[in-house]
Amino acid sequence: MDVQAGSASKSQIVPLWVGGIGGMEKELVGRAGFPYEEIPAAGLHGVGWKRIPGNLYQLGRGILAARKILSRFQPDVIFFTGGFLAFPVAVAARTMLWKQGRPRHLLYVPDIEPALALKVIARFADQIAVTTETTRRYYPVKKDIIVSGYPTRLEHQKWVRDPNRKEEACRLLGLDCDTPIILVFGGSKGARSINNAVLANLMELLQVAQIVHVTGNLDWEVLQTKINALKENDSSGLLNRYHAYPYLHEEMSAALAAADLAICRAGASVLGELPLFGLPAILVPYPHAWHYQQINAEYLAQHHAAIIIDDHHLTDQLLSSVSEVMSHPEKLAAMRQAMKGLAKPEAAHTIAQCILELGQHKGGVND
Repeated sequence: MDVQAGSASKSQIVPLWVGGIGGMEKELVGRAGFPYEEIPAAGLHGVGWKRIPGNLYQLGRGILAARKILSRFQPDVIFFTGGFLAFPVAVAARTMLWKQGRPRHLLYVPDIEPALALKVIARFADQIAVTTETTRRYYPVKKDIIVSGYPTRLEHQKWVRDPNRKEEACRLLGLDCDTPIILVFGGSKGARSINNAVLANLMELLQVAQIVHVTGNLDWEVLQTKINALKENDSSGLLNRYHAYPYLHEEMSAALAAADLAICRAGASVLGELPLFGLPAILVPYPHAWHYQQINAEYLAQHHAAIIIDDHHLTDQLLSSVSEVMSHPEKLAAMRQAMKGLAKPEAAHTIAQCILELGQHKGGVND
């Protein structure tokens, strides 16, 4: 996904978000109040050879659509992040003749290892922001690289600054602060293998902790049916400890603030959100996301802030892994401290400052 930021005046910033057609980010961008335009795009890295011709065609269409948007919007700065969707915008910007000077390019690399598209875009970037120091090794030394950290939502920051955040979060979500809390979530659409593993071990997990389970919309109806069937035979009342949601918006900050342990994928956001809240985690890298999630997970595990379970062994190993962590408070506390030590709460401010500074030094017509 890409954001183009054009400066209408020295005191006014005019943003535009460029996303994919039917992209899941469209609703989130709209909720944030940003104007949104769509382009067609498709990836080439890691796809089967039969899909490459069609994806190349989509890529060409994306470049043409991006040229029209850029020509009309005339940005001062182009901010790139994400993956294949940024590529057509970068190509379009590079091949255009700019009447008022070339816009500056800021690339933000969220994962520790950059995707192929971001490695290519880096050649055109005036500045590169990365989440961790480890990412520097993927780029030439001569590049202007800053370690910004992963930017997190302002709503998250408010909860972190609140000294009574856990108590307030528990009240909001209907949780008991005196009983351990596990937060389970996947990506924006959920994670089916995590959902299935939690349900397979649910009654045993509920003997260890309360569970806040963000299932994603794709599996929500199926999980509701299974939970209703379990409730019919629940004489222990343990299912009162289970709190399931298809998705959380603003309440996700409260869930992160309330939790003692997370069970989740290892997308780039865990590099920012988990450290910000000092939340230890059991990470389950998505096996079909190249190896980006595996590298993210290994980074947190190497810093003793998380443990990793292979997706294929999740159902068998989940209960024992949770029990091992939750039954040793000293280990959980050490993981929490290690995770908190990786936090960079000023990441969003750092990136915004880079955008503003680049906007003041727009390039020449043929720069």
